[in-house]
Amino acid sequence: MSDSTRGYGAAKVVVLSRDQMRAFDACAINECGVSGLLLMENAGRGAVDVLERGLLGGAALGKRVVVVAGTGNNGGDGFVVARHLAVRGAEVSVVLCGDLARFTPDARANHDAWVGIDGDVTTELDGIASADVLVDALFGTGLDRLIDGADREAIVRMNDAGAPIFAIDIPSGIHADRGEVMGVAVRATATATFAHYKRGLLTPNGAAHAGVLTVVDIGVPAELVRRTGHDAQLITDADARRWLSPRALDVHKYRAGHVLVIAGSPGKTGAAALAARGASKAGAGAATVATWVESAAAIEALSLECMTARLDASRLDSVDALLQGKSAVVIGPGLGTDERARRVVGHVLMTHEGVVVVDADALSTFAGHAIDLARAKAKLILTPHAGEAARLLSTTSVLIESDRYAAVRSLAKLTNAVVLLKGAHTLIADPAGRVVVCPVVCPALATAGSGDVLAGIIGAFACGAAPFEAAALGALVHGRAGEAWSRAHGDRGLLAGELASRTTDAIAALLSAHASASTRTR
Repeated sequence: MSDSTRGYGAAKVVVLSRDQMRAFDACAINECGVSGLLLMENAGRGAVDVLERGLLGGAALGKRVVVVAGTGNNGGDGFVVARHLAVRGAEVSVVLCGDLARFTPDARANHDAWVGIDGDVTTELDGIASADVLVDALFGTGLDRLIDGADREAIVRMNDAGAPIFAIDIPSGIHADRGEVMGVAVRATATATFAHYKRGLLTPNGAAHAGVLTVVDIGVPAELVRRTGHDAQLITDADARRWLSPRALDVHKYRAGHVLVIAGSPGKTGAAALAARGASKAGAGAATVATWVESAAAIEALSLECMTARLDASRLDSVDALLQGKSAVVIGPGLGTDERARRVVGHVLMTHEGVVVVDADALSTFAGHAIDLARAKAKLILTPHAGEAARLLSTTSVLIESDRYAAVRSLAKLTNAVVLLKGAHTLIADPAGRVVVCPVVCPALATAGSGDVLAGIIGAFACGAAPFEAAALGALVHGRAGEAWSRAHGDRGLLAGELASRTTDAIAALLSAHASASTRTR
């Protein structure tokens, strides 16, 4: 993903719902006096700049481009794109899908401008197969129905053509708010979205269909969003630097943070060791793994740097002793879901008053009765994937993924906890409804133990940051570590232990940028 948005305030990059984007455009037109035609012109020209730099290899001259346009404003953007590509020397034709009588006024004006310069318009889909690049301008953010008939055929033809596809604003067929595929959707190589990110683009489906995503300036100050509101915020490196202060020179290991990891059981000792390693590599001064007697020796062999302690579910006062003096707790990775595990998890969450990262098996102990988590004395950070979130909310992972923003908000409110919903574009929500979105999509992170490392990283950051910021910072650093590995090795084969090792590099890169910025401002 790339981002050309200037943002506003302190490097804020916002994410809008469909209704908020409509309000933003209306405000620009009605209050600022920027006409709809000018917005469309700026959007189309900006999209061509992105297309020429990217899929057209730096120059449009001589390239065969087919624009597939609908009759709404997205189609109007497509006609602007066609006109500017022609000016730059491309061989352009437009395939029109829909009835001329259904054009919006601005789309009709740009259709007429294209025809007025002898631009080619056809309703035949055959030309799609001969394109060097296809431009998808069929449906925009307004789509709210399943795609069928001729429109479906057009999308299938584009996907089957084999040419790179450049989507305008949002890939046709992706729901702008939920990221759902509305029957069928364009699989774009790259997407230029206008003014601000749309919620649906920052979802697993949105990421899979949008390809490389760029935000295009439409000639309206981004600050205008203050008047119309936004739904979420993208986590930026500037945010991370604000939350990640350099260490004081006189820091010692316990002031740096002591993380207690309650985890591991026979056959799952690696999860405990990885969580402890994630905490240590993210900067915790000390990590102690508390585990069952039969698992302790294996964990001691796996990790030289962490301390170990034995759990005894029959003596919960011994668990209280382990909690004393700990800066943060991570509970659940590989712990098990039997009665003794349930006793320990329930006791820690309901009696401890510190920050607790609740992961994996600890989440499963509350399946179907997540509301009980709202009674916890601990300050909770829940880290479910879609399946775990579904079990907590007594629904299905399909329904969770069909509207991830609603799901993460619902779970945070229900449990009175910070919730991190894992996945491509991980979401973090608090009980008040605030949501931030991780900008990183890294396929290499789909590896066993990755979530255990993340839990440990968040635990380390929770030693010094508030729970919401610790979760957001953990998601970003975890993603950046995966990206760094992927740049060297590709999109598969990452081991969780290697991911933990890359964490320090990700943090160092953020702090180095912080130091450079500080030097420049002196």
